[in-house]
Formats: sequence, C-alpha cells, structure tokens
Amino acid sequence: MELRTSYRVYCDESCHLEKDGASVMLLGAAWCPAADVERISAQIRSIKEEHRARGEIKWTRVSPSRLGFYSSLVDYFFSEPALSFRALVVTRKDLLDHSYYNKGSHDSFYYKMYFYLLRNIIRPGDSYEIFLDIKDTRSQESVLKLEEILSSNFHDFERRQVRRIQQVRSIESEILQLADFLLGAIAYKSRHLDTSTAKLAIVDRVGQLSGLDLVSTTPPWDDKFNLFFFTPQTRRPRNE
Repeated sequence: MELRTSYRVYCDESCHLEKDGASVMLLGAAWCPAADVERISAQIRSIKEEHRARGEIKWTRVSPSRLGFYSSLVDYFFSEPALSFRALVVTRKDLLDHSYYNKGSHDSFYYKMYFYLLRNIIRPGDSYEIFLDIKDTRSQESVLKLEEILSSNFHDFERRQVRRIQQVRSIESEILQLADFLLGAIAYKSRHLDTSTAKLAIVDRVGQLSGLDLVSTTPPWDDKFNLFFFTPQTRRPRNE
C-alpha cells in the first residue's frame, strides 16, 4: 500500500497523575502534514517576535500582559488549515476503579486513553510520526508501550503507518508548545476555573472560533478541533 501523506503529531498531557488532586485528566495532540512543520513553526516564531514574547508558549504563562500574544496564537491556529487539534478529557477522575477495570494499574488506563486519543487521528493510507513531551524518567516506557499498542491495534507490524514515537523537549517544538497551550484552555474550562480574566478571555476566544461549548464531545470526523469526553464507569452491584 502506497502511503499518501506523512503527518507529525505532537502530544501533551495535563493532570495525568492518579492522585494529583485534579478532578479531570487530559491528553491532547496538535498535528499537521510533515511538509508544513517548518513553515508553521516559523510563523509561530514570527508571532512571538511581533509581540516580543520570550520563552516557551505555555498555558501557565497566559496573563493580562500577554493576552494580545496568546489571542493571536488562537487566531493563527484557527486560520491555518494545515493545523488540527484533538483533546481527550477524562471527567470525574475520582470514579476511576483500576482494580476492577484497568488490571489494577493507572498506567494501563493511561495507555488506553492515549490509544483513544490517537485512534481518530491515525487514518489508513497515511503515515505518522508521534512526538511526546518528556515528563519524567519513565517517558521512555511510555514510548515503547504506545508503539506496541498502536502497532497491534492498527495491524501495523512493519511500522509503515506509525513510523516512530519519539520523546522531545517542548522547547524543541513550537507545535508541541501550541498543544500545551490549547490543552490548557480545555483544562481550564473543564475544571471550572475562573481566577484569571486573561485565561477566561482565551477560553472564550477558543469557544467562539471553534463554535463549540468546549464541554461536549464532538463528532469523530471533525478534524480541526476535536474533543472527546470520557466518564469512567462505576462498578455495577452484583445481583443478589
């Protein structure tokens, strides 16, 4: 089978630890054709220079003094046809029952959610390089496990479709930083936070340009800004 288009997918995560006090867990990915990566990266750098923004693009850095810059990033994302974004949001993380549903392991659940994130991005006939933000010393384990899961589920044992999964540092990729920023906006909305007027303004801008309420699952074929909300099942009582 001749592969049509090569894509690069940049993945980030938020509130992903089992006991971090957050009510939700989020995984996100921004992607585009590999041929457009350099052009898009250069355009993001140009927006930074225009606004005299320094350092990495991060949701945690959204502030009133940087509102113009981050608003421009939102506008750029929605105006750039080559860019897409997908987020998976696990609601009610307190309901997770790993002993019953996930082989007693939060890691097992984590990899399952990563598969759910990526399965609607990966399309037959195209090839993908997937880049994960380095979070901790266990990141390499994530790479190997995801490669195993994806190659098995997509019957891609020759690794022609999912060509590689690689760790990168966010400082190395503007598109990965963009994924962090967009995922942060979804997390802020999902956690019902309202302590920052600047962050609320960004969330409103994303909602306006996407035409979404940002708290509901979108159709799986929506490629530009796709959201999937997953609520854990509760254990059913046995019939007496």
